[in-house]
Amino acid sequence: MKVVSYNVNGIRAALKKGFLDWLQQANPDVICIQETKAQKEQVNTMDFELAGYPYQYWFSAEKKGYSGVAIFCKEEPKNVQYGTGIASMDNEGRNVRVDYDDVSVMSMYLPSGTNKDRLDFKFNYMDEIQEYVTNLRQEIPNLVVCGDYNICHEEIDIHNPKMKGVSGFLPEEREWIGKFIDSGFIDSFRFKNPDRQEYSWWSYRANARANNKGWRLDYCMVSEPLKEKISRAYILPEAKHSDHCPVAVEFNF
Repeated sequence: MKVVSYNVNGIRAALKKGFLDWLQQANPDVICIQETKAQKEQVNTMDFELAGYPYQYWFSAEKKGYSGVAIFCKEEPKNVQYGTGIASMDNEGRNVRVDYDDVSVMSMYLPSGTNKDRLDFKFNYMDEIQEYVTNLRQEIPNLVVCGDYNICHEEIDIHNPKMKGVSGFLPEEREWIGKFIDSGFIDSFRFKNPDRQEYSWWSYRANARANNKGWRLDYCMVSEPLKEKISRAYILPEAKHSDHCPVAVEFNF
């Protein structure tokens, strides 16, 4: 089973850049999308069906053109959960989950902390999602939380480790993601690639992507019971429909 996570920075813009052709070539069983910036009715969903993804689950923000997550699947899940029941994050369309017999997969879009108000919102989200996921794992132990976490964990995950005063690499954020992992998750990319310095996001400024001055903000976090099932985990920087690129994890079930 191949699971891909991709912050597309606007699904309609990504479609104009060849996203569907790429999707068919990548051929994941499940793809988790973040930052759709669209309501379902604003997109021709039949195009995704024709590409091999008849099961599409969209959870958009109340504010149009903002945030939003989705999951597209080749096979129908046995259950779909839209949101978390926590109003502050559900208003912004930040979580959707599909459940299969062997595994449940969540698409999560953790807020960025671009200003003081949003940084406070981000920290609040981090606390609430940790509690939510901890409780969820009592019910669903085989859980994969894919998405844009908007945090680099270690110095190897950022091109300039001196940027300790910038949201995304603040000590408090790094501590949180470390605790999230320690609560029973595996950073699948780092698990399979302990020494590789690769990134999943680049600023549009200063030719950052061409110079590979990036950040690893996107993760496929895998709960501990699935550890022995992970066969591969990797980043796909050749996909260029966004300022992010996809990240992937594969399982042997």
